[in-house]
Amino acid sequence: MEVILLEKIDNLGDLGDKVVVRPGYARNYLIPGGKAKYASKENIAEFEARRAELEKAAAEARAAAEQRKARLDGLEVTIFANVGAEGKLFGSIGPGEIAEAVVLAGHALEKREVRMPEGAFRHTGEFEVLLHLHSDVDATIKVIVVPEEE
Repeated sequence: MEVILLEKIDNLGDLGDKVVVRPGYARNYLIPGGKAKYASKENIAEFEARRAELEKAAAEARAAAEQRKARLDGLEVTIFANVGAEGKLFGSIGPGEIAEAVVLAGHALEKREVRMPEGAFRHTGEFEVLLHLHSDVDATIKVIVVPEEE
């Protein structure tokens, strides 16, 4: 199924690209989310009429993400966790806990923006965490997991 993208999608294409995707991906994710439209002649003509408006909105979103990156890059957050012998955590520290710690530090961050390709942290220590703020903008923060004081 051919669709025209209304915004940049990671690993798929940029604003205005006509791409071929599986029908379920288009019907269930791209089109309901306002990320794409069917590539019919009417929709392509409508897109070309709105291209400047969509490009301006995309540039504003990227500029806002760049500003957030400037505030977040290099941030250190400390998370206190219940720890057993040998520094192993009871449970784990995942994206939700990291996002919550960043919000408590006074910055806006959503759980879905935290990238942890190696999985949740299960030991104490210092970790580098990637924040995916925009399709072109990533920031890195340092998360320090320490034992709770009893």
